[in-house]
Amino acid sequence: MDLEAIKQQMSGQWKSISVEVRPSGTKDAAGNIKPFFLTRLFSYSPDDVFELQVTSFADSFGKIPLAKMDIQGTMVWTEEHPVAPGAWKVNFLADKGYSVTPLNPGFSDLLNQVAVAGYDQWEVGNAQSIFKKAFLPFGLSEGQVFAEFDLVYLLNDCLFWGARHVDGRGFDTEENRPTNLQIPLVRV
Repeated sequence: MDLEAIKQQMSGQWKSISVEVRPSGTKDAAGNIKPFFLTRLFSYSPDDVFELQVTSFADSFGKIPLAKMDIQGTMVWTEEHPVAPGAWKVNFLADKGYSVTPLNPGFSDLLNQVAVAGYDQWEVGNAQSIFKKAFLPFGLSEGQVFAEFDLVYLLNDCLFWGARHVDGRGFDTEENRPTNLQIPLVRV
């Protein structure tokens, strides 16, 4: 399938099958990487515009929501990826919008300690834009557009992205682009 056919097939809305687990960038007191639990809701249009909603949870069953991240941006397709025939290297640029909504009092309390400058008081259920703002919890600097060097692969109406590195490293550089597939999204 050529790139234009992949874009057409990918058009629409996709969601997580269930709560997903990934390694986070933080460690516990013993030095073990902490798990990060989330669900994804993703939409794509063939003009390379995407919207992604990530909801994070404190537990593996998704009973204790922590926060919701809403990202709008552009996908830049670069070249085929060797992970599987038809896979492509894609850069996700959050160049249209990025907001965070605390869904848990503990998380809003944390944000009120570490993300104060340039923000209103963080409150459960109230979204605030972090677009091009310094946001310490995600390691973002003032003026920075969040970007990930990822991959995309379609198979049997399932949309795969790259699997997170087991050491918690992000996809923040070409060198950190994933080399394996993670749990797929399914069409809504």
